[in-house]
Amino acid sequence: MRTEVMKIEGMNCMGCVNKVKTALENITGMTRADVSLEQKQVTIQYDESDAAPEQLRQAIRNAGFQPTG
Repeated sequence: MRTEVMKIEGMNCMGCVNKVKTALENITGMTRADVSLEQKQVTIQYDESDAAPEQLRQAIRNAGFQPTG
């Protein structure tokens, strides 16, 4: 199990939070995604044998946001 913390640019409402969370939860190997609007970041727990950090970043980009960390 691995944990990644990524800053996310462009989130400004709970709808944005839900969009990021949904995008990440659709990735095989994801176990948890805690998205914080206040801190503009996400803490992600995933199985590194099923998912890669770049795959997580791409899911965030596909949801319309920019991961920066």
